Amino acid sequence: MNRRISIIALALMTVCLQSGTTYAQNNNLNWAEKMFSDLKVDFGTVARGADTRHFVVIENLYEEDVELVNVGTTCGCTAAKPDKTLLKTYEKARIEVVMDTKKFMHRKDSNVDVTLRFHGADGVATKTVRVPITAYIRSDVVLTPGNLDFGSVEFGQAAEKVINIAYAGRNDWTIEGIRNDNQNLEAKVTETERSNGRVTYQLTVRLDEKAKIGPLQNKIFLLTDDQKSPEVPVLVTGRVAPDIEIVPGNVPLGILAAGEIKQFNIVVKGKRPFAIKDIECDAHPNCFEIRPLTEESKTVHVIPFRLTAPDTPGDFSETFAVTIDGREQTLSFTAGGKIREGA
Repeated sequence: MNRRISIIALALMTVCLQSGTTYAQNNNLNWAEKMFSDLKVDFGTVARGADTRHFVVIENLYEEDVELVNVGTTCGCTAAKPDKTLLKTYEKARIEVVMDTKKFMHRKDSNVDVTLRFHGADGVATKTVRVPITAYIRSDVVLTPGNLDFGSVEFGQAAEKVINIAYAGRNDWTIEGIRNDNQNLEAKVTETERSNGRVTYQLTVRLDEKAKIGPLQNKIFLLTDDQKSPEVPVLVTGRVAPDIEIVPGNVPLGILAAGEIKQFNIVVKGKRPFAIKDIECDAHPNCFEIRPLTEESKTVHVIPFRLTAPDTPGDFSETFAVTIDGREQTLSFTAGGKIREGA
C-alpha cells in the first residue's frame, strides 16, 4: 500500500480523534502520532552536568502539507526546539529535546507537546501529540564539560577530547571499565585523585581518522561498582566533515518531455588533489551519459552529464554514487525533476 495517503481520508476512517498519547507499541495510533519516531523519551540515570539531549523525528507521511504550529514543554527542566515548522510530503523535522542537568537533580518528569495542523481541500485539522520525557539526575557524579563534543573534524583527520568525572560519596568508588560500541572511538579512563570520599577520573576519547563522513552521536558508558546505578552515560557528538564536496548536491532538472535531452554539470572539489574512479546510478542508468573520467588528480573536477528523459510521466529522481580513488566510502548527489504527460 502506498504510504502517501491523504490525512483527510485517514481521518474519515476514525470516528473520533482522541487527545493524549498512544505509545508506539500500540497499533491504534492517530494520524499525528504515526508521524513521530518516538512517543516517549527516557534518558535513564545520568550524571549531573551531563549533556542530555535526544532528537525526535517527525515525518510527513501524507499528501497535505503539515505545519508544526507549536512546540512546548511542561517543565522548565526541559527545552524543545524544531529545526523546521512546515513539512511537505516525506519531509522530516527534528525536534531537539534537552534536559537541564545542571540546575535540576533527582527524578525529573516533563512532556513535550507538539501541535500539528494541516490544510486540506475540506478544511483545517489540528492535533496535539504529547511526548513524555523522564530522567534521573545523579547528585554524586558530575561531568565537566557535559559532553565530549568534537565539533567539525575533517575527514581523514584524528581528534581527541577529554572530560572530567567527579564523584562524592564512598571512599572506594571505582570506574571498573568502559562500554563503547563505536569502533572509530577509542576511550580510556584514568584516575587522577582520591581522598576524603571524593574521587576524580579523566576520560580521554580519540576519534579515528577512518571515521566515516557524517554526524557523530554516540554514548560511551562508564562502568562503575555502584550496584543500583552501575553505568554513567557520556554523550559524544560532532561531525566528520567531507574534505571533498559536490556542487550542487541536488540538481534540479525541471519539467521535461519524454525523450527530451538535457545537459548539466556537477563540480567535485577538494582541499587536496584527488582522482575520481567511478560514478554510478541504479534507478535509471540508461538515461544518463557521462564522458570518460580522467585519471588525473586535481582539486576541481567539472563533470558533464547528458540526460535523455524517460518515457514514464511523473516524478523522476536519481541518486549518484561517486567513488574517489583510494577510498571505500562513496560521495553522493541527486538529480530530480518531473516528466510531463502527453506528447
